[in-house]
Amino acid sequence: MDLTENDSNYGDWMSALSEELWDLPLSNLAIPGSHDTMSYCLDITSPLVRSESDTFRILDGLFYCVTRPAIYRWATTQEQGIVEQLTAGIRYFDLRIAHKPRDISNDLYFFHVIYTHVTVLDTLQEIASWLDSHPKEIVILACRNFEGLSEKLHEAFIYSLKRTFATKLCPRTEAVVTLRQLWNLKYQVVLSYDDQTAARHNELWPAIPYLWANQPTAEGLLDYLEWEKSLGRPDGFFVAGLNLTAGRCFITSNPNESLRSLSVKNWDSVREWLKEQMPGQGHSSLNIIAGDFVGLIPFCHLIIALNKKLISSQSW
Repeated sequence: MDLTENDSNYGDWMSALSEELWDLPLSNLAIPGSHDTMSYCLDITSPLVRSESDTFRILDGLFYCVTRPAIYRWATTQEQGIVEQLTAGIRYFDLRIAHKPRDISNDLYFFHVIYTHVTVLDTLQEIASWLDSHPKEIVILACRNFEGLSEKLHEAFIYSLKRTFATKLCPRTEAVVTLRQLWNLKYQVVLSYDDQTAARHNELWPAIPYLWANQPTAEGLLDYLEWEKSLGRPDGFFVAGLNLTAGRCFITSNPNESLRSLSVKNWDSVREWLKEQMPGQGHSSLNIIAGDFVGLIPFCHLIIALNKKLISSQSW
């Protein structure tokens, strides 16, 4: 595989890995992920999500023509659709799921400050269909940050997840999963579900830790990640977030910026740091590495290339 390509031709990168990596735990490989995966299709006309403050809700009502463009600029973290992200090499998906207030249907949506146009089940079906045509690719779906779901809605959603992915779901009883093992059993989905409801379902994995710097600069982000690395890697899957975060004070004082421009501006420093990282089981090793603006910022091929450090001969 030519690792100098852009991030548009990595639809089958797992099957192209050296055989030396097939028996390593998946949690020891370097895996590209997308942060706030579904924010490419935010609905600017939707209500604010329930967790937003009353103060912000009032401001949004009074100054809608100002707040909505700002929300869109700073809440949008992706521009590529789900299939494009899969094709670019993304294998971890950060899925934030909500039920809209006063919605009498059971439809669920993704969200980041506001809700998406698309429903959750339509998107999951797209993923399942893509996996049908890429039988050796494995995805890790992290359902988290739930908003507005009753226990009944959780159970209905879990039933839909099982129906959609069926025999593709890898049960959590497979404590250590490798590519060879997953291929032999025809499992393609590790489904993490960050709610206590998951304990009743063997198909669902627990929450995956996400290292979030909450910083608006590359310097702050990388300092935080280095500090976390010094503490030692968690057991099993975990995510190092390359995503920058701007607080409301920063947004107000930088009216001409957006999360997109901020991410592009800081990419050179992040890229150089990323090239030096190491997957594996070492104290400071990384596993899933998630970022914003897949495709615009070509980080997938850099993350995939880190796996070459785990093999004795670079044969792929």
